[in-house]
Amino acid sequence: MDDRPNPAPQGGGPLAGLRVLELGHFVAAPFCTRLLADLGADVVKVEPPGGDPVRQWGQQVDGAAPWWSMHGRNKRSVTLNLKHPKAKRIVLDLARTADVLVENFRPGQLDRMGLGDAALRGDNPGLVVAHISGFGLDGPYRDRAAFGVIGEAVGGLRHLCNHPAGTTDLPPVRIGISIGDSLAGLYAAFGIMAALWRRDAAKAGDGKARTLDVALTDSVLSMMEGLLPEYGVLGTSREPVGSRIPTAAPTSAYPCRDGKWIVVAANSQPLWAKLAALMGRPELAADPRFVDNPARLANVEELDRLIAGWTRTLDAVEADRALEQADIPSTLIYSAAEVAADPQFRQRGMVREVEDPAFARPVLHAGVVPLVVDDPGTIRWPGPAVGAHTAEVLGELGIGRDDVEALRAEGVL
Repeated sequence: MDDRPNPAPQGGGPLAGLRVLELGHFVAAPFCTRLLADLGADVVKVEPPGGDPVRQWGQQVDGAAPWWSMHGRNKRSVTLNLKHPKAKRIVLDLARTADVLVENFRPGQLDRMGLGDAALRGDNPGLVVAHISGFGLDGPYRDRAAFGVIGEAVGGLRHLCNHPAGTTDLPPVRIGISIGDSLAGLYAAFGIMAALWRRDAAKAGDGKARTLDVALTDSVLSMMEGLLPEYGVLGTSREPVGSRIPTAAPTSAYPCRDGKWIVVAANSQPLWAKLAALMGRPELAADPRFVDNPARLANVEELDRLIAGWTRTLDAVEADRALEQADIPSTLIYSAAEVAADPQFRQRGMVREVEDPAFARPVLHAGVVPLVVDDPGTIRWPGPAVGAHTAEVLGELGIGRDDVEALRAEGVL
């Protein structure tokens, strides 16, 4: 935008010069903007005076959460009490200087604050606005409360992430992270870039604003492979299969002598022949029960029993080494310790040590994804303290430090 202020010098990355305003909290919107910030965008995160509640999630050291160090990285934090009447004008001024606004309030909440799309675009008609919510901006569930776990359940993922029917009476297993929120954030980031391309493309840009409506439920559903097409054509409902996959065998996690597990994916004909030979049972490759993928799927219980009988004779590291030498896809199941020490992650910069003043030792961060080889993003700073950049950002709007302090005293900041 022509009147965009000149913020503090930015690091590299293909999105350097792009300005994003985040009115987000918890996971979905902040994850979206972190992806953009990692690639160089100048993200201004608006938080309530007490900070985004997600700052208190996870384990803490003297009140600081290591997760926030990564979740909030590369952003500039501004505190603003959106319930205060004077806050509206500041938000509109921030929106005037932005390319993109991302928010994940309940549908209609910004409108009730006087910050609907029309108001946000009053002085910036090209502003791209991304709304992230549980069920979307319309439909019968629009106003229902939702978090990532709700999106995962409604989108079909929670049903499939379980042990096979009849093997346990425990609740359906949850994936160990807020994957529904993160998927929505990822789709929002993708949609934002599509909207910016259509607006700004050198040869075909139309200069027009676009509004994105990203639902957690929709984002999960879009990842569910053949679940919906198979039901529509065949009337069959895909069911949970535990460690296996329903379309190819053998693919599962198998027990080892030392109590650990090894994941093996020998689910093509050549790979299965290699595995059978490695197990010392080459004749199994031609056994009618296992001669092709449909046969292996029909006899998967016996197939997995035979493979597990072999893996139980080896420690997990030994099994992985043998499988690697045979060029069969396999891996140990990593915990945080294995991830942190992994030489592949380390060499690619996907595990990085980041200095953070909130902690006495460097914090391990996941690297920047995607890796743009010719113009990589970087970790410019860890998640900042609440309101660390309030005076700086408001100063770019022409609000002096004395006025900032006055606004703070009034409870606006």
